[in-house]
Amino acid sequence: MSTFKSLALALALLATAAYADQVTLKDGHPDRHVVVKGDTLWDISEQFLNSPWLWPEIWYVNPQIDNPHLIYPGDIINLVYVDGKPQLRVQRGKGTYKLSPKARVERIDKAIPTIPIDAIQQFLTQPLVVDQDTMKNAAYVVSSADEHLIVGAGDRVYVRNLKNDEGDRFHVFRPGEAYLDPHSGEVLGYEALYLGDGTAEKFADPSTMKLTRTTREINIGDRVMPMTHEEVYAYFTPHSPENKINGTIISVVDGVSQIGQYQIVVINHGSREGVDVGSVFEIYQAGELIVDQVSDERNARVKLPDEKAGLLMIFRTFDKVSFGLIMKASSALHVGDHVRNP
Repeated sequence: MSTFKSLALALALLATAAYADQVTLKDGHPDRHVVVKGDTLWDISEQFLNSPWLWPEIWYVNPQIDNPHLIYPGDIINLVYVDGKPQLRVQRGKGTYKLSPKARVERIDKAIPTIPIDAIQQFLTQPLVVDQDTMKNAAYVVSSADEHLIVGAGDRVYVRNLKNDEGDRFHVFRPGEAYLDPHSGEVLGYEALYLGDGTAEKFADPSTMKLTRTTREINIGDRVMPMTHEEVYAYFTPHSPENKINGTIISVVDGVSQIGQYQIVVINHGSREGVDVGSVFEIYQAGELIVDQVSDERNARVKLPDEKAGLLMIFRTFDKVSFGLIMKASSALHVGDHVRNP
């Protein structure tokens, strides 16, 4: 092994050891857990750790198991101690694997996810944020082809400005509100409310498109854009952001006023600021500005401290904003609450 590689490995091990020192076990934790369908890595880790998102720091990578970070129903998670420090190890439910010099195929669709995928499934592939030019120049629905008042899956619509060099499969979305930075006023992007999918049957002016899937009715003026092929993630490794982040929750999907566990929020930082998929943030409720009733100063006000109120993990990023799933909420959260490195 080269000197450079040895040094890199030593630094990596040192960093991991230092981080693992911060991992604390939950009171009353079990010594083992048998994985069942419906489990998530986060839920399992929450049985063992006070900070479940730190599980990658004490996860033992077993070289005798293909893809040790993929966990399946029937596997056994054991808590052991090495040099006095906790370590989580996986034991395959079907016993010991015998290694052989051949390629092995492992289906990842049966593995348990890191977080509840059903909560974010529809947000992994559809467009969620677009810039102003994309919104302005996108193709749009001009009419129903069959004069239906309510248009949905199975119906045909006429679309203007549809281009035949972008494939024949398209998303339909409705322009939403602008995402604004609450501090600078910068427009960070525009909400793209996903409505469904369609397949072009004939390119012309207007083109004819058949709707293959819809989540709500399609209206005149709704936008049409090519299906994207960007990389998306279904399995995540939670971690602290590399950069120091002081962000804000600027929106909540579905527009509820109070935010709870497993709801999806938008923060005002994206890949531009170094936020990436798997980044974990602590959420702080903004301290209220109140009147100081004791001070001799007339109309004196004081801002109460921000209070820790939850935890979120980023599952999809854009240039200037990111989408996160609320993993823990100790109290009702709101738009305007702050997010910071844990």
